[in-house]
Amino acid sequence: MNIKHADLIDRIVSTVEKTLETKLSSFEQSRLHQALMKSIDAPPWGHSSPQSKQLTILLSDLRGFTALSECHPPEVVIELLNSYFTPMCEIIYRFGGTIDKFMGDSVMALFGLPESREDDLARAIACAVEMQKAILDINAQNSLRGYPRLFMGIGINTGEVIAGELGSELHHEYTVIGDEVNLACRIEAYSLRGQILLSEHSRQLAASYVTCGPANRVVVKGKETPVNLYELLATTTPRYLEVPRMDARKSPRIEVDFPITFQILADKVVPQEHHEGRAVNLSYHGLHAYLPVNLHSLSDIRITLSTSLMSKQSSYIYAKVLDSQPEEEGWLSRMEFTRIDDSGQAAIKNYIDQVVSQK
Repeated sequence: MNIKHADLIDRIVSTVEKTLETKLSSFEQSRLHQALMKSIDAPPWGHSSPQSKQLTILLSDLRGFTALSECHPPEVVIELLNSYFTPMCEIIYRFGGTIDKFMGDSVMALFGLPESREDDLARAIACAVEMQKAILDINAQNSLRGYPRLFMGIGINTGEVIAGELGSELHHEYTVIGDEVNLACRIEAYSLRGQILLSEHSRQLAASYVTCGPANRVVVKGKETPVNLYELLATTTPRYLEVPRMDARKSPRIEVDFPITFQILADKVVPQEHHEGRAVNLSYHGLHAYLPVNLHSLSDIRITLSTSLMSKQSSYIYAKVLDSQPEEEGWLSRMEFTRIDDSGQAAIKNYIDQVVSQK
């Protein structure tokens, strides 16, 4: 957006406020700015020239929402999504991001479009932290209404993309494409509940103001060599912000011994083939189990617990494998639950609490 456009937008906002005889809030001004920028900067269909741009892509997605939506009526699912999207959009606008698209329960936001700024990455990172903090408030409200809690994963990547119009005369949109966009999608897919993952490039650019966990080397689709992903812990720009820790990582753990049945998901599709394993350690939001197969880090599986602990209505648990190591009894895999319904979660918590209280 050039200076002439910026002056024009400021004059339009001022005119709107005078017409309404009120002062717009910062969020209302941001939304108006977003709409005006899109209308001014998006070139007319058929006359656009694709251009390369350096920007930061933020992609967020609700963990296990597909499974959750199967357990609730459509009106509840829509209400849950709207109560989630509203604050997320407000936060993205507040940090100067542009919402590129919604994809089911995912949001793709861009920092650096239509104009690039030196602090695009810093604002994207701070935005992601605020989004994870907002989930805590959303879940507090959901609990009051008897709705399930939501958990979100976020992936951030910075790089060169192609920006331009895609589609046809019947439908088209101004968006971005390229390898860096694809990588952002892959990074987000690896994020656990409550996590923010940065690409190697983003972490390097933000090294002076972020604190990250150790590198997690993973294989992503479309890349010949493994890539390093980093869990964001905190940022000091524009002020100190710490990523809230999920209660999944604060749970007591107990030793157990019961069988599990699991299926290995491929692109979120549950196959017919089943495998048998044995759980040996359980927490509120994860377990350790001996498995007959070696699953690579961050594989997605669906588990059935063959125990009276779970009811028939809450037998399926979706989980992500954190790591696996060879043992005499097979592969010892650590995993974190990504989706479990409230009754199942309560059953596991009550079981663990009873065991802990008897020690």
